[in-house]
Amino acid sequence: MFEVHVLASGSDGNCTVIQCDDEAVMIDAGVSYRKIQKYMDQEGVDPSVIKALLLTHEHTDHVSGAGPTARKLGLPVYCNRPTFDACSLGAVDYHEIQTMGSFQIGGMTILPLPTSHNAAEPNAFLVEEDGKKALLATDTGKLTFQVEHALTECNVAVIEANYNKKMLVEGPYPAYLKKLIGSDHGHLDNTDCAAAIKRTMKDNRQIFLAHLSKTNNTPDVAREDVAAITGIKRLKIDCLEFQGDTRTLKF
Repeated sequence: MFEVHVLASGSDGNCTVIQCDDEAVMIDAGVSYRKIQKYMDQEGVDPSVIKALLLTHEHTDHVSGAGPTARKLGLPVYCNRPTFDACSLGAVDYHEIQTMGSFQIGGMTILPLPTSHNAAEPNAFLVEEDGKKALLATDTGKLTFQVEHALTECNVAVIEANYNKKMLVEGPYPAYLKKLIGSDHGHLDNTDCAAAIKRTMKDNRQIFLAHLSKTNNTPDVAREDVAAITGIKRLKIDCLEFQGDTRTLKF
């Protein structure tokens, strides 16, 4: 059984555990270790099966709890050198990886993919075991060729749908921040997310909309925007409903 446990997703913090049978990897730890422990309990994740902590990039909503979590759980930390150098993790067991350089953790093959975001060298991750694939791709202003190709292959896609364009334009953010969010190095909006899903349409692929903005999006708006473009029924498009909500996708 392959399981994707979304423990936190959004500007308040991000953390996902991808598990196959009795081994797993954690991707990002952008909330406190105490919250991660609570959310793992909610989803029935046994911490002892987690073999490594992977980091997508250095922003605090992805790494604020990374150092303590790695130390508490005894996890090696995997990320590229520019990301590691931009973090302040304290004493951890660091393993350097390369973008587009696959590596093994247990029976899992993991491929770090380039994304487009205002960070040192941000990555998405494609995780594969026994022919099943899960993609986690957030914090990107556009989908790179490599991420879109992975989207065509995966069984589960945890993909960014950060904002609704109208809500961003009419919302309270200052002009410079609206410009950054809407740029190729900002975040992916609902429409562009939906267009990518439609271009890469695949039977039985599970879609999870991630990193929704509290200010410029809502779960209902995100689902409606993506459903209208893709033709996928709203009930088959998943996301977290509120802070503290968690979700497990199985395939």
